[in-house]
Amino acid sequence: MSESELIAVLQSDAPQKEKADACRQLARVGTKEAVPALAALLGDEKLAHMARYGLEPIDDPAVDEALRDALGKLEGRPLAGVVGSVGVRRDAKAVGQLVTMLDNPDADVARTAARSLGRIANPEAIDGLQQALPKARGERRPAVADGCLACAEALLARDKRPEAAAIYQSVAQAELPKHFRVAAAHGLLLARQTQANQ
Repeated sequence: MSESELIAVLQSDAPQKEKADACRQLARVGTKEAVPALAALLGDEKLAHMARYGLEPIDDPAVDEALRDALGKLEGRPLAGVVGSVGVRRDAKAVGQLVTMLDNPDADVARTAARSLGRIANPEAIDGLQQALPKARGERRPAVADGCLACAEALLARDKRPEAAAIYQSVAQAELPKHFRVAAAHGLLLARQTQANQ
C-alpha cells in the first residue's frame, strides 16, 4: 500500500489490527504527510504504542512538534509513552517540558521523563536532573539517578571529564540503593583516572 492509502486506513473506521498494521508500515515508508494521522492516535489507549512506533523513525521535525504538542494534552500511559518517544528522538526542544514532568503525580511519567532526559543529555537536561536528584522522593529518585548516570556516561563519551565527574559525585553522595553509589564511584574513578592521564 502507498503512504496515502495507509493514512486513509488510519483515518477510517478500519478495525484496530488494520490500523496497527498501517502504523507498522508507515514506520518504514512514512513521511511528514503521515505525521498528523499518526499523531491523532497518540491518545488512543489501544493504538498509541503503534502510533509512536510509526512516528519515531520519520526523519522530519514535524514529528517532534507533534510529540511536544501531545506532552501538554495527554496523561497516564499515553503520556508516558510519548515522553519515551521524545527521549528516543533526543528532542532537545522538549527538555523544559520533560524537566517539569520529573514532579508528575504519575510515577511512570516521572520515571520515563528522567530516562528521556538522560538520553538527551544536553546542559539543560543535565541541570534539570541534578536539581531534581536531592528533592526526588520514593521511586522517583532512583529514576532520576539513572538519568544522571546516563548523562555522565554521555559526557565521558564526549571527553567532558570534569563535568562527568561532578555528576558521578552528586549521585555517589545521594541517598540511593547501594548499586547506584557503586556505579557512581566507579564512574568517578574512571573520569578522574582519565583526567590524570591527560
